Amino acid sequence: MSPDKSRNESSAGHPPRRIAKLMLHTSPLDQAGTGDAGGMNIYVVESAKRMAASGISVDIFTRASDESLPRVVDLSPGVRVKHLHAHPYLGVSKSDIPALMKPLERDFFRHLEEDEGYEIIHSHYWSSGILARAISEKNGTPFVHTFHTTARVKNLSLAEGENPEPLSRAIGEEEVAQAASAIIANTDSEAASLVSLYSACPERVFVATPGVNLNEFKPGIGRIATRQKLGIPEDKFILTFVGRIQPHKGPEVLIRAAAEMVAHSPLLREKVLVLIIGGASGNGEGEPERLAKLAKWIGVADVVKFLPPIARNDLPDWYRASDLVCVPSYSESFGLVALEAQACGTPVVATAVGGLRAAVADGISGSLVDGHDPKAWSAVLLRLFAQPQRRLILSLGAVKHAENFGWDQTARTILDVYDKVLSESKAEINRTDRFNLA
Repeated sequence: MSPDKSRNESSAGHPPRRIAKLMLHTSPLDQAGTGDAGGMNIYVVESAKRMAASGISVDIFTRASDESLPRVVDLSPGVRVKHLHAHPYLGVSKSDIPALMKPLERDFFRHLEEDEGYEIIHSHYWSSGILARAISEKNGTPFVHTFHTTARVKNLSLAEGENPEPLSRAIGEEEVAQAASAIIANTDSEAASLVSLYSACPERVFVATPGVNLNEFKPGIGRIATRQKLGIPEDKFILTFVGRIQPHKGPEVLIRAAAEMVAHSPLLREKVLVLIIGGASGNGEGEPERLAKLAKWIGVADVVKFLPPIARNDLPDWYRASDLVCVPSYSESFGLVALEAQACGTPVVATAVGGLRAAVADGISGSLVDGHDPKAWSAVLLRLFAQPQRRLILSLGAVKHAENFGWDQTARTILDVYDKVLSESKAEINRTDRFNLA
């Protein structure tokens, strides 16, 4: 496809008919909570489905992790996954992706030769932004970017012993922030950090709050009946962590808080159960084993239970079965787990950082904790344990709060940004054409 042809198509109409989404380091086909799959996967897939429902074709490009993967997979009506093939396939971490950028770019253009072009590209995570920038420079297709997390924000709030994000990532993120036609942040606080830490132009930063699938994540048959269904104790005070098991997500904070609770009130040992649901991810390789040893060392191995990632269809039941869902992250661009749990009627206790301040209505749908001191977390959890009526009120507030967030609204907001970018791109092309004629 020639650059001129792609450029003309990219400015042809509003809203766009065809969109390319890039998410290189994790596949939309992967189960959230495994490997590098998490909230970003859900965000991309759910928003793509809503766009497709409005008649827009969406192709999601991701790096093939296996040579045998097909080039194209139908994900849902109007949404396809397209694999970008590049050697090597195995043993590639997300930090290795930038080194594969050239072959990934070549395969993207091979896909273009086999199919129609795209009016806009929306990249997710910084390495995808690097590829989107290269494609945009070659064929004139405008690109929009969502960071989801950034190096400079993460490095401001590292867990104990956690390695900082490399300078190369921060530099790459700044290049993407400067080149993108628009940046979509999850919250106002993330938008502010992009302006202050990455010198992003405020007029090009927009906010599209993530949503929750309210048809799937909703109150169910009741906590006791749900526990009977899952085969877990009916009489326990269950504290649940759901997510990738890595230091930055803070599962250690919850385990140590449980130890503080038991130390403060020994009778709680027979009543409290902490569920850690998820798999190792990123710099958390070996983290589940380390945390299991920690739980044993501090005397709460009998209180803490580790479970593998739960399929999304089954996850609502685990939220409903919990008394509280805990999100002790060190930073979060939003925190979809918190929103999903609340939609199921379960109050959330979360760190007062980043997007969690928006995802959790403090005192209404749950409680926000300043910092990661296990004693502070223990105090909040003990107080809620002793106040079942308070938990009931928070449960009602959680459902009400979650109703304010839906993927339809997220998709509409993103499409509004696309329309704005395409309108500006068309106006710029018209100005250029008039100048050339003059």
